[in-house]
Amino acid sequence: MNSPAAQVVRLLTVNGQTLAVAESLTGGLVAAEITAAPGASKAFRGSVTAYATELKHELLGVDATLLDQCGAVDPQVAAQMAAGVRKALGADWGIATTGVAGPEPQDGKPVGTVYVAVDGPAEGASAATGGGKVTALRLNGDRAEIRMESVRSVLALLLEELTGEQTGNERAQDTERNGGF
Repeated sequence: MNSPAAQVVRLLTVNGQTLAVAESLTGGLVAAEITAAPGASKAFRGSVTAYATELKHELLGVDATLLDQCGAVDPQVAAQMAAGVRKALGADWGIATTGVAGPEPQDGKPVGTVYVAVDGPAEGASAATGGGKVTALRLNGDRAEIRMESVRSVLALLLEELTGEQTGNERAQDTERNGGF
């Protein structure tokens, strides 16, 4: 199994790190994808599905004023969700999804507007930004397609951050340990 979720679990395990997930529009699909990967229990701390807007504030610490002014579908909300779940569940990494899967627009945002975020250990130059990154997506398709593409996108963003964290030598050692080239 070499799915993005399996790659995430493998990299986290090799690095001795953990992951927590905050989900809105994906409704638990990210957590399901991760826990389907063999060995997930070594790295996955848990998840919060904060579908209702007020839960983003109450459970994940998203700024209430931000939610009132911008709604739940906002890049800063995604960033705060990732940071909040990381803190709440005591993980090294936090990822988050928020957006509009449809069929109707939400908070003035069209269907297909999605933000995915990752928050991780702040090191070096990234310390100034708090170790977080947000990607804005404009997805097409029906509700199910938008939700699944959101899952793929947040896992890809985390993979990008995890592989960027390792130096070239660490990647080579990891590849050798796992039977790669």
